[in-house]
Amino acid sequence: MSHHTHNRRRQHMLQLVVLLSALILWFTPVPDSLAHFIAKLPASDLQFTPQTAWHLFAIFMSAIFAVMLNALPIFTSSILAVSAAILTGTLTAKQAFSGFSEDWILLIIVAFLIARGVIKSGLGKRIAFLIIRKFGKTSLGLSYSVIAADMLIAPAFPSNTARSGVLFPIVNALASDSGSKVSNGTRKKLSSYLMMSSMAGLTISSSLWLTAMAANPAGAKMAKVFGVDITYSSWAVAAAAPVLILFFLIPRFLMWIYPPEIKETPDAPEIAQAQLDHMGPVHRNEKIMAAVFIGMVGLWIASSFVPELNKTAVAFLGLGILMIANIFTLDDLSHEGNALGTLVWFAILYSMSVYLNKFGFMAWIGDNVSHAIARMSWPVAYVVLVFAYVLIHYFFVSQTAQMLALFSVFLGVAVDAGVPAELMALMLLFATNFNAVITPQGSSANVIYVGSGYLEAGEIYRVGGLVTLLNTVVFLTVGTFWILLIS
Repeated sequence: MSHHTHNRRRQHMLQLVVLLSALILWFTPVPDSLAHFIAKLPASDLQFTPQTAWHLFAIFMSAIFAVMLNALPIFTSSILAVSAAILTGTLTAKQAFSGFSEDWILLIIVAFLIARGVIKSGLGKRIAFLIIRKFGKTSLGLSYSVIAADMLIAPAFPSNTARSGVLFPIVNALASDSGSKVSNGTRKKLSSYLMMSSMAGLTISSSLWLTAMAANPAGAKMAKVFGVDITYSSWAVAAAAPVLILFFLIPRFLMWIYPPEIKETPDAPEIAQAQLDHMGPVHRNEKIMAAVFIGMVGLWIASSFVPELNKTAVAFLGLGILMIANIFTLDDLSHEGNALGTLVWFAILYSMSVYLNKFGFMAWIGDNVSHAIARMSWPVAYVVLVFAYVLIHYFFVSQTAQMLALFSVFLGVAVDAGVPAELMALMLLFATNFNAVITPQGSSANVIYVGSGYLEAGEIYRVGGLVTLLNTVVFLTVGTFWILLIS
């Protein structure tokens, strides 16, 4: 049996598992406690029953389960889910498609397209090589350089997966030129350490900026339901203290628990210089891209104080300028199938999440969790909920899927327990990013590093788990104190 045939059969088996699970969940009787809880809800204009809420939950979880198992791509899973919701009468077409009217979803997609401009113009690589040329004389310095480059370009990349596509070739070139390769058994000489550094760095770069990961704007939008207004600047300020401390700690922590065999890399600056020489002087496209990038970030920050500066409109303006300059073209648009998949996935699951909340299902889940932590003081409940949210990521392949499924539930429970809403909302959103390295499949950005052969799955579970613990402790201590201080 060929490898391709084996994978296809495995895929079909997983799809069958998802289908059977969905049918079982659909036909499972509505829990009495859910029926009683919904019966007590205030009167609403929405026409729904406990069975409606339960069926929507079955469709919602089946869509996420299919993605978690890699049984279906996100695009396929989402369009099947919305079809099922409408054709079964669980949601009306207007309800099911309501997510497509949200401007923040368009912001994510446009930012994906702009990210392609950053890659195509060469600006991302030039920034990375400039940093490595300056700080790359030691293994530790290289680690700092790679993470710093990631943090610097992150605001223009709403996809940590896209950033890994920029960073990995750079790390790979540095490792290969140092003689540390998989093929000759010398991966631990330097390569493994740098790959782990870059993968761990993505967890904090994605936490630092509102536009650094696709799920961040979605979470900020969901937080508004609880009266929490998270702006571009308020996000960055809240994340700054714990992220900067982790930026200092992570390379040294990895040097301790996962050290490279060589500590000095005197040739790295020369390698970076050679690449810069090959690229030549800063050309027109890079200058335009840099100006657009700086202008967009500046306007996004200003939008916190000037409501008329709509973030999505700013992103469209930036994209329009790149298209006039021929940095992004219609041909490039044809290569951005992932952007379309992300648009559909976010819009559909966001709609379902909203109506699960309106139908009382999320409140019912929160009520049950609330009983479990009822006797805890709010600081204890806060810590328990954050740790639980982080550990649950062992069961999720998609960071976005976890956030869409659990963010509103955990935030609602925390608020009921007395936890300050802004503190909890920010911490859950940060956790969606800083827990990504807990498993090899914890983020789609991890795939390229795992597939390289420089890192083994067992090493990621161990080292990634320890990095996640470090991230969690720093955010819960320094991050909590800092957020309460600036609130």
